[in-house]
Amino acid sequence: MIIRDGHIHTPFCPHGSADTLASYCEQAISLGLKTITFAEHAPLPAGFSDPTPNQDSAMAASDLNAYLQETRAIKKEYAHALDVLIGLEVDYIFGYEAETKALLNEVGPSLDDSILSVHFLKVGGHYRCIDYSPEEFAAIAADLGSTNALYALYYDTVLASICADLGPYKPKRIGHITLCKKFQKLYQAEQSFGQEIGAILAAIHENGLQLDYNYAGLTKPYCGESYPPKEIALQAKTMGIPLVYGSDAHSAAGLRMF
Repeated sequence: MIIRDGHIHTPFCPHGSADTLASYCEQAISLGLKTITFAEHAPLPAGFSDPTPNQDSAMAASDLNAYLQETRAIKKEYAHALDVLIGLEVDYIFGYEAETKALLNEVGPSLDDSILSVHFLKVGGHYRCIDYSPEEFAAIAADLGSTNALYALYYDTVLASICADLGPYKPKRIGHITLCKKFQKLYQAEQSFGQEIGAILAAIHENGLQLDYNYAGLTKPYCGESYPPKEIALQAKTMGIPLVYGSDAHSAAGLRMF
């Protein structure tokens, strides 16, 4: 029985819903959850320009203090019924390690939990968001030469995130390690990338990290599986890697069990 959801967004997400923190907590309680993590998209690193059309990938830096204040308040309000962990989903962006480390050093003491995820890849000197749309995914694959090349770069970047020195407040959980498969029903890779996945799991294990067992992919029409899929999750479990269920909910209704 799942009693923890370690990956939940909030009204501070510019591409999410306006549902209140309390509505997420009430939904969690109704599902029988005992612990949740609010893991809002952390502000992007200083100097990094969000490549998405609406530049709405992450919380604004100016909202960070309010986010921390409001999550602290809801943590206290629901302490009798729910263990609310204050967290962030931090982007690993290759080339911005120093800026990310600086952000973590600043905010880390205020956090109970956090996730390190890859959404952006550096392609031809520019950063691109791989999960924004099928059209952008196809354009990135074309620029790289193939879907296989996109998958390979994604997995290389995830591995780099695991090995990166981001300081003492580096997140302890690695997010949706197969996010590159979000549009797999449209753009299928021609290889399984088992070796790359194995290297990622080995690095997670060696660094004493957790794995975000992210079920958002099951709700995506062109994916149809969790990130990672069940067979990789079982491989991780066999290796002794802690799996933390994550709905990746961007609305209270999206907080559900699968």
